[in-house]
Amino acid sequence: MKKLLWVTPLVLGLVILAFVLYIKLALPDVGPAPDIQVEITPERLERGEYLATVLMSCVDCHSQRDFTKYAGPITGVPFAGGGAEFTEETGAPGDFYAPNLTPFHLGEWTDGEIYRAITTGVSKNGRALFPSMPYHLYGQASDEDIYAIIAYLRTLSPYESTVPESNPKFPFGLILNFMPKKQEAKPIPDKNNIVAYGEYVIKLAACYDCHTPMKKGKYIQEKAYSGNMEFILPNGIVRSSNITPDKETGIGNWTEEMFINRFRVYSAPDYAHQDVGDGFNTTMPWHVLSKIDEYDLKAIYAYLTSLEPVKNQIIKYQPRE
Repeated sequence: MKKLLWVTPLVLGLVILAFVLYIKLALPDVGPAPDIQVEITPERLERGEYLATVLMSCVDCHSQRDFTKYAGPITGVPFAGGGAEFTEETGAPGDFYAPNLTPFHLGEWTDGEIYRAITTGVSKNGRALFPSMPYHLYGQASDEDIYAIIAYLRTLSPYESTVPESNPKFPFGLILNFMPKKQEAKPIPDKNNIVAYGEYVIKLAACYDCHTPMKKGKYIQEKAYSGNMEFILPNGIVRSSNITPDKETGIGNWTEEMFINRFRVYSAPDYAHQDVGDGFNTTMPWHVLSKIDEYDLKAIYAYLTSLEPVKNQIIKYQPRE
């Protein structure tokens, strides 16, 4: 009996140690980076620029933004990193920073390593990336769209900048290793099937991630696109809108024209220079998203209005007390 009293904790400790080692050494398990060499063509550069600077808004998180002005317009050098910060202060399970995407940082990465990072969430060194970059959605993009982004990033001028290393808090550092998963690349749907095409486009725009509420770190699928995700800003808390077709709390009474104009109004340069003072602000990068292609906006609207309406009244803004 006395022997069992010390053997049992020892065995339990060894099991826990083995499990932790498995998580640290065997995960994330998405396979090696593919052996690819992306050819840079004019078509890929045009598409890649549109995806990285507009639709997928990579430039939004990977550039510094000025939140003393409405919607936080980009300041400094685009893609130089040091922009989005997901820290314990803002409710994140650690401190995570958007890195430099210019060749200064990515110059030693292979095309396959960039591809794997975007589509599975695994960095060059095999480290799991924080899913603030929605790689679970980007992994459903077509190979050609990911190639276009890689081609565009390769043409950026290298810009030297120092971005802090991300540092997940325990035990999230272990949990994070379970998050990356193998990609499920899908072809771009026929544009004539506007709802299917809209579903593809909205995944690239990652609207789901910001407009779906979470509970205990997981998205509430039955409330997809119904809003109420919280973002902590210097002046207060802003919450994402309900964009389901609910007539009372969502966009059920919006016409297609109203939906498109909601984006286009922010293309005026005045919006990038409006000082907010101590008032309302938003993380929505209107200065970027106002440039989305009109047919893509029509497709997003068609997809959203095909969904089941979800009633979810949102308190948009809560100023700091």
